[in-house]
Amino acid sequence: MSLLPLVRNDYWAFRVFEYPRFQKLILTALLLTAFIARLLVGDQVTAVLIFTALLSCNLIYLFYQIYPFLGFAKRQVKRATEVIENQSISLITANVYQYNRNDKKYIRNLELQNADVMLLLETDSWWQSSLSILKEKYPYYVEVPLENTYGMMLFSKLKFEDHKVEYLVEKEIPSIHVKLMLPSGKKVQLYCVHPTPPVPNENPRSTERDKELLLVGRLARKSNLPVIVMGDLNDVAWSYTTELFSKYSGLLDPRKGRGFFNTFHAWYPFLRFPLDHVFCSVDFKLIDIRKLEACGSDHFPMYLRLQYENTAAIEQEEPKPDLEEKELAEEKIAKKAG
Repeated sequence: MSLLPLVRNDYWAFRVFEYPRFQKLILTALLLTAFIARLLVGDQVTAVLIFTALLSCNLIYLFYQIYPFLGFAKRQVKRATEVIENQSISLITANVYQYNRNDKKYIRNLELQNADVMLLLETDSWWQSSLSILKEKYPYYVEVPLENTYGMMLFSKLKFEDHKVEYLVEKEIPSIHVKLMLPSGKKVQLYCVHPTPPVPNENPRSTERDKELLLVGRLARKSNLPVIVMGDLNDVAWSYTTELFSKYSGLLDPRKGRGFFNTFHAWYPFLRFPLDHVFCSVDFKLIDIRKLEACGSDHFPMYLRLQYENTAAIEQEEPKPDLEEKELAEEKIAKKAG
């Protein structure tokens, strides 16, 4: 389970084992404890010593992989020392779960946060009707209701322009691209995404997901504006694809140094992974980050408040790919989907 993700193959059986790294760490620790206890008994000492050594190596390896997301690790996005209201932007990315019918509680939870921008995923025509009440407070919106669990709706209090709905890889999987205007007048490029996951019942390979993320990453890298990418990426924060996306795009992960913020699966506490993300360019610092109540969905919404600062790009280090990583990213983008 730990070694399979090292095989750089797009097939789901290799990619899916990237998800439960914390769970693998816990299981390894329990097994290691059992083997040490067995060692004390003195039975089959050689075999037990070998497995104890292997499990110890596995424990160290898994800890190394999740370390950047622990609360005492280095923070990739610095915290803002003071709040500048007209330079800040609060965001929610929320997968509502298309078949969730607890809409009133869900909408009430969203309204309590009073976010500037909200991205709602898995929104079909039923959810489109339920969410229409938000238009009173959010005069700017883009609606792409779909019945295939990949619908998305964007609501904003901030004025936006040049809004487009793109189908970058698959004809039924949209992404929303808009330029937002902060109260200060500063423009921000926002990309909203929800690619398909590498699971047998939806897409047996991660090719399409990886390609869409890296295409958005290329757009982010070429943008002359501060950039925010958010949505359900259907990938964990520590996977090699997400790391590649971060380096290729030059975007930062506010989670690093602050915690996992596992957003899926809301119904099963031991099987939770960080799938819903907000990435930002080095132009931003963090004011707030937290998980919200699930309200019947299988995902917890994520809330972040970011602040644009003129000096942030000087104070923060932009991730950059090496030559091999850049070639890998371009290879994945060129790979034919389907």
